[in-house]
Amino acid sequence: MKDNPAQIQWKKSSSCLGGSQCVEVAQLEPGVVGVRDSKDPAGPALAFAAVEWSRFLRGLRAEMSSRL
Repeated sequence: MKDNPAQIQWKKSSSCLGGSQCVEVAQLEPGVVGVRDSKDPAGPALAFAAVEWSRFLRGLRAEMSSRL
């Protein structure tokens, strides 16, 4: 992980409404994606292999498109 947590650039989804109840993601190191709750930025973060995160997003998009 990056030596200085302040260097991590967390991003919210562009579809995040209100900005307070969102999931934030960041690249923690090459091949590792971090996920955290925007309401608790100092709290814990989950870490996923980038390939796992990509599979999750593909599945989520497929599920969302099947509901339209």
